[in-house]
Amino acid sequence: MSTPSAVPPPDARVDTFVPRYGAHPDAAGGVSFRLWAPSADRVLLECEGQVPVAMTSAEAGEFVARLDCPVGSAYRYRVFVGDDDTGLAVPDPASRALRDGVDGWSLVTDPSAYTWQHPAWRGRPWEACVIYEVHLGAIGGMAGLVRRLPQLVELGVTAIELMPLAECPGTRNWGYDGVQPYAVASYYGTPQAFQALVDAIHDHGLMVFVDVVYNHFGPDGNFLPHYAKAFFRDDVATPWGAAIDFRRPQVRRFFIDNALMWLLDYRVDGLRFDAVHAIGDRDFLLEMATTLRTRVGGERHVHLMLENEHNQASLLGGEGYSAQWADDWHNVMHVLLTGEAEGYYADFVTDATAKLATAMGEGFVFQGQATRKGEARGEPSAWLPPTAFIDFLQNHDQIGNRALGERLSQLADADALAAATLLLLLSPKIPLLFMGEEWGSRRPFLFFTDYHDTLADAVREGRRREFAEFGAFEDPAQRERIPDPNAQTTFADACLDTAEAERPEHRDQCERLTAWLALRHAWVVPRLAGARALRSEVIGDAAVDACWQLGDGSTLRIAINLGPAAVNLAAPVPLLVASHADVAAALRAEQLPSRRCAVWLDARETTA
Repeated sequence: MSTPSAVPPPDARVDTFVPRYGAHPDAAGGVSFRLWAPSADRVLLECEGQVPVAMTSAEAGEFVARLDCPVGSAYRYRVFVGDDDTGLAVPDPASRALRDGVDGWSLVTDPSAYTWQHPAWRGRPWEACVIYEVHLGAIGGMAGLVRRLPQLVELGVTAIELMPLAECPGTRNWGYDGVQPYAVASYYGTPQAFQALVDAIHDHGLMVFVDVVYNHFGPDGNFLPHYAKAFFRDDVATPWGAAIDFRRPQVRRFFIDNALMWLLDYRVDGLRFDAVHAIGDRDFLLEMATTLRTRVGGERHVHLMLENEHNQASLLGGEGYSAQWADDWHNVMHVLLTGEAEGYYADFVTDATAKLATAMGEGFVFQGQATRKGEARGEPSAWLPPTAFIDFLQNHDQIGNRALGERLSQLADADALAAATLLLLLSPKIPLLFMGEEWGSRRPFLFFTDYHDTLADAVREGRRREFAEFGAFEDPAQRERIPDPNAQTTFADACLDTAEAERPEHRDQCERLTAWLALRHAWVVPRLAGARALRSEVIGDAAVDACWQLGDGSTLRIAINLGPAAVNLAAPVPLLVASHADVAAALRAEQLPSRRCAVWLDARETTA
């Protein structure tokens, strides 16, 4: 796999960005502060070692101040609401760094102070993406990820996707309970340390994506409802509480500026937007995509990804979002691999093979049909290119949201899983691997937090109640087996054991995935631009045969058989690769064996 040069020309410049809110050093040695606090009557700026300063009331509920203080100064706001004469001390919701946790002090930072080693890095095309999802803490922190980079390059990964980095309560969190979206979690390191991590990743020719959560705040450390009630709606609820009010221009600006911060000040190559179906404001999502592409596009590749249960195909492609996580593809594959039929998998049990054929050819299974709950879901998606979908067999959600955090290596037949993995890696969709999947890790990845006292009890018991309707956990005694999210051991169990990868059976699997990804980069990636689906047909029980026309006119064909018996299959073109050594001989007899996958490429020209 080729690695783009990241050597900067002598005149390279790094774009800088100043969000509307937060604390921003200026050329005169001072710092400007701006807070949106529409519920507050007055606000004091408290900077450690200085006399508190009354902030000036500005437009539309904003408060501003300027203070002579150095970078690194600790500050906070004291907000006064109604008859409260004492005020509530709160950190800056747009601060880049915190001291003493989510209810402590904010720190003045200067993102322009970092000297980028690869300022001319422009990223890589979307078609080149092979995404590797990582929890930064579970891989050993920033240093642990840097140590893994050479192996990931060798594997064939081209993009690291980091689970959310925003500051959360405590010293560990799986990332989706953030309350300070601008601040890199202090237990990972400083803002400059994260800039250096991005530099190191770029140095290896890899892209960096960050998962951002704009649909809710975590249950502890969010002070916005006290002094900015207008940040939230009182007429719409989400699973995490009151919905964020994206009708407010200040709220839209807060999150759009946050996205720009990651792209410009940290120079990440893309963002994955978590659960946008809980945002519920299509106009905001369109404004986000348009603003980011206008502000950051041009010479840089900027990749924007959605998680969206609503399957809104109209948000994808063109100047919109690059792709969506293909939950439909995952769900039907999981049903066929494991036989599980509870929870959201119930929607994919009936006619599972036909649903797989639809997912392989058109991306979404649900394109306006009713779910088991009777709700219409999705939009037609057949018009989209296959690269508008990110396929995965495992990710943080699909493992971490299981009661015991099991991976597919513990749940699925090994041969069937190998066949499914070949389909994942050679399909014209964009493949995503979850950390440790490349060697078939058997370590669980569990939901983990670091709450205390009554909140810790509520989270633990709430977690166990979630699974009361599942057959394996109907008995309360069985639910006690579900690990406590707040226990240190739960996090420790979720951390990667790289020594596991060195065992012979795991090393063999990693070598197999490396070879398959090398074929993807040599034969598929150069032809992906302009690809489109031709057909996707059911050929037997849990067996599908699909074809795509690639951008140069070549035809890519993949047949997979996850069923219990061989299926008839005529294949005149020589194999590109198969999941198992016995496939070639069986195909000569026009049979595709059980739990096997085969790939053909009828190439118009040789590029490998």
